[in-house]
Amino acid sequence: MRITIKSLFEQSSDYIGKKAKVAGWVRSVRNSKAFSFIVLNDGSCQKVLQIVADEKIEDYTKVTELLIGSCIEVEGDIVESQGKGQSIEMQALTVHVYGKTDSSYPLQKKATSLEFLREQAHLRPRTNLFGAVFRVRHQLAMATHKFFSDRGFYYLNSPILTAVDAEGAGEMFNVTNMDMANLPKHKDGSVDFSQDYFGKQTSLCVTGQLEGECFAMGMGSVYTFGPTFRAENSNTPRHLSEFWMIEPEVAFMDLEGNAQLASDYVKYLISYAFEHAPDELEALQKYHQFSAKQAKEPYENHLETLEKVKDSEFKVITYTEAIDILSKSNQKFEFKPEWGVELQTEHERYLAEEYFKGPVTVTDYPADCKAFYMKQNDDGKTVRAMDVLVPGVGEIIGGSQREEDISKLIAKMDALGMDKDPLWWYLDLRKFGTAPHSGFGLGFERAIRYITGMKNIRDVIPFPRTPNSCDF
Repeated sequence: MRITIKSLFEQSSDYIGKKAKVAGWVRSVRNSKAFSFIVLNDGSCQKVLQIVADEKIEDYTKVTELLIGSCIEVEGDIVESQGKGQSIEMQALTVHVYGKTDSSYPLQKKATSLEFLREQAHLRPRTNLFGAVFRVRHQLAMATHKFFSDRGFYYLNSPILTAVDAEGAGEMFNVTNMDMANLPKHKDGSVDFSQDYFGKQTSLCVTGQLEGECFAMGMGSVYTFGPTFRAENSNTPRHLSEFWMIEPEVAFMDLEGNAQLASDYVKYLISYAFEHAPDELEALQKYHQFSAKQAKEPYENHLETLEKVKDSEFKVITYTEAIDILSKSNQKFEFKPEWGVELQTEHERYLAEEYFKGPVTVTDYPADCKAFYMKQNDDGKTVRAMDVLVPGVGEIIGGSQREEDISKLIAKMDALGMDKDPLWWYLDLRKFGTAPHSGFGLGFERAIRYITGMKNIRDVIPFPRTPNSCDF
């Protein structure tokens, strides 16, 4: 039976002097007349296994013809390694070739740009870098479910298809089964969606929050973890058209409790990654250090930054206090900090990196900056919103206490000119047994990007969807 390279190294003392069978993809081959050194990786861990195959094995010539990327199965004896940096190696007895590559294989040993690897997204999991990134992604997904489950939350699958623009931004992908070349229309020329599959205009969801609120109002504490979609035409290292969101909703929780939950979650994700993916984080650290050196840029120890955030108490300030700090900073910002305007990334990073030198949660934003469902403060100008800021990226979590007063919610929707009919069920939550409740959203890829230290969000999702790009 095949054993993974991860298990082989974890149980190496049990295998020394015994036979084992491994399978994976060739990272390198060094041949001589009498024997060959094969470096093999199977994706189970960051480590590689060195295999020594001598001319006595059957079809040795085929072994010498192997190129990088070839897929093989090897059975052999596990022995203590005489080489540096490795505890064990394999003396091959048989080598079976599943699939060979030729010289056109895109992933050669020479340095390859991240831009090029995005064009080879079907192959990039075979690289050291992306193997590390996506193993960290797996661990952070496991950490998410464990964190919320251990706290008594219930996992909710919110819908992907919706007839509601929950954020009110209008940046949604429409969904239809109608013939786009022959759309049914009303006399005024508008599309007749009554003839569509659902009988109304539908879209891909931008959030599972509103549905999460429904279940929080019956089950207390829930969280969603699923795909969300934004038709925002943003070609930046921070934006994707399709991404995953984690959105907890909690009944009887105010903004202060919400902020504490968010900071606990961020610290838990970092701690879990350190415990369950130390080799991957170390490999990523070395990659970033090397990249900075090649680009002749200063390098900050990413793991030290994560350690500091993990061990920090998150400072809490109001938006008004943040504007005051920024205005008095004498810092030259591209966008002038002004009360009533959303904080920009440069403002957020200044607060977290320069002023507080650690994570900070900003609360009580101007109502005009935030969504209709956020609880209104008594001052009539601000709402019970929060953004969690961390060094290196700025905002990593956004959330709020939700407005539970139906009259205030209706007044806000009217002021924004919103159509209340599609949200009749959302208003019912305030009509029938309303309760204080809060929640937040964390873009999963944004968290992965932060913890792995990757600069571009397209490099932390298997197949990125961005404007003019929907390959694979």
